[in-house]
Amino acid sequence: MIGLFLGEKKLPLEILKSLKKKKIKYFIIDLSKNNKFKNYESSYFINIGKFGKILELIKSKKCKKVLFAGNIAKPRISKLKLDLKGIYYIPRIIKASKLGDAAILKELIKILSENKIKVIKLNTYNPELTLRRGCYTKLKPNMTDKLTIKKGIKILNKSNSFNHVQALVINNRNVVSLEKRKGTKDMLKSIINNNLQNNLLLKMPKSKQDLRVDLPTIGLDTLKDCKKANIKGIVLKAGQNIFLDKDEGLKFANKNNIFVMAK
Repeated sequence: MIGLFLGEKKLPLEILKSLKKKKIKYFIIDLSKNNKFKNYESSYFINIGKFGKILELIKSKKCKKVLFAGNIAKPRISKLKLDLKGIYYIPRIIKASKLGDAAILKELIKILSENKIKVIKLNTYNPELTLRRGCYTKLKPNMTDKLTIKKGIKILNKSNSFNHVQALVINNRNVVSLEKRKGTKDMLKSIINNNLQNNLLLKMPKSKQDLRVDLPTIGLDTLKDCKKANIKGIVLKAGQNIFLDKDEGLKFANKNNIFVMAK
């Protein structure tokens, strides 16, 4: 039995599909905004402030392992409905929230660990969603691209490990744009009219990022946004990025002369 803390977007659906195929029993703690998983069996729409209820549910299922997947919005502390455990733990969540969204998830992992509940990597049941090292397209990076990629990786590794900045656009070793809280789509949209050639998108975990809950994700929509933003290549981290709609995405990349590689 595996417990699933699920949020928004497509990744949770891919995980549910895999679990069903492998006949693995699960239950859902629905952390989406609008009870997205209400039609699934064993789904519970619970306020994140109800720590007591969440812990009781996990223990009643005799569950020792849980998994986080999908976008889980930063809670509005003032509007959370708390139970006694929530009142006990909320000061830690408030403190973590001041460091960034990723820090909240790290604190939740600590709380679960203290209650003898292990958080496993979100791609545990879907290893096919990550890429091995290599280039997956007909177009390959040239020497200038490789030097630019190296510079971009250094910049990402120096950024704050507690926030969700996992991407940047770089051109000839000069940063064009850094991902902000609104995400990669918004960043790419902001550079559509810059008319630069050879822009590269790097999207990968930073050096101290918790890979159990926070793997950067791309999909076909990302590729389409990259075409609009004049992106020549996309660079991911081998084994540490989620690539949704992989076959369709790579087909689109080849058709539009965009390289996709994993470092």
